[in-house]
Amino acid sequence: MKKLISSLCIVMALGTATTMAQTTTLPQQESVEVSKDELTEFAQVFQQMRMVNQQAQQQMLAVVQEEDLELKRFNAIHEAKSDPNKNIETTEVEDKKYALVIAEFQSIQPEIQKKMENIIKESELSLERYQQLAMALRSNAELQQRLQQIMKS
Repeated sequence: MKKLISSLCIVMALGTATTMAQTTTLPQQESVEVSKDELTEFAQVFQQMRMVNQQAQQQMLAVVQEEDLELKRFNAIHEAKSDPNKNIETTEVEDKKYALVIAEFQSIQPEIQKKMENIIKESELSLERYQQLAMALRSNAELQQRLQQIMKS
């Protein structure tokens, strides 16, 4: 039920990373050396980002509810509007409510993005290093396991 809200938060987080990446050119590396301290710092930043993401999800859910739109219906409309191959019939009222929700999401996004940027800035990691670690974690199973162990402890 929270699938779309989660997806939107992920999109916003990716948008934040993309925006940050536009200001920083990263070298493409297959192997990145990561100390335990550095990975621990990354884990702490990641946890804080997750908390911001959860808060954003709650905020977005509240926006949908404030517009008196069922989450399931909002998800269906959003899916159809995002995929030209899907078609859904909506009422004029639903279209207006949907537009208001999306506009509110867009107004919330910069605040969430700023929070995420500040979390990284306040950490011991540079923005560039954070991005390097995030990219390395996507493809390095050993690094993923190390991160999971740190997060369990």
